Amino acid sequence: MIGGINGYSNGLGVYTHYAVPVDKISPLSREDKTDALKALGKTECETCRSRKYQDGSDEMVSFKSPAHIDPSASGSVVRAHEQEHVSNAYKDAAMNNGEVMRASVSLQTAVCPECGTSYVSGGLTTTQIKYEESNPYSANQKIADQSVLVGMNFDAAV
Repeated sequence: MIGGINGYSNGLGVYTHYAVPVDKISPLSREDKTDALKALGKTECETCRSRKYQDGSDEMVSFKSPAHIDPSASGSVVRAHEQEHVSNAYKDAAMNNGEVMRASVSLQTAVCPECGTSYVSGGLTTTQIKYEESNPYSANQKIADQSVLVGMNFDAAV
């Protein structure tokens, strides 16, 4: 008679389950119960519980001081934080006669070595802003430099 399900972990958070007869089922140890709860995402391991996020930029955004984020919410929280950087770029461009040419956000993911939970480990925002020339003399200087510098480089090896 098949009476229950038992399983074991390979240490990477992957559990293999197989059916066993009722008379072979033994009560789960406290460690097995903790591992099972971690695998189901019902409890955080010590590594996930102590993980902190902090922003390293000089902008005024969230996470200037280290803070904990629940692994299940890390994707949306990090994405929202990176959106703050994008919003700041658009605000800076609008205030300084510029135009945002490009803004991209990439999120990095990782897997907890203790419990095997995937989480978003960080993000990177890249923006490119083109500012209008407000000084007519600097625009003329660029044109003059181009005409003087043409032909200044000579490659004798060719």
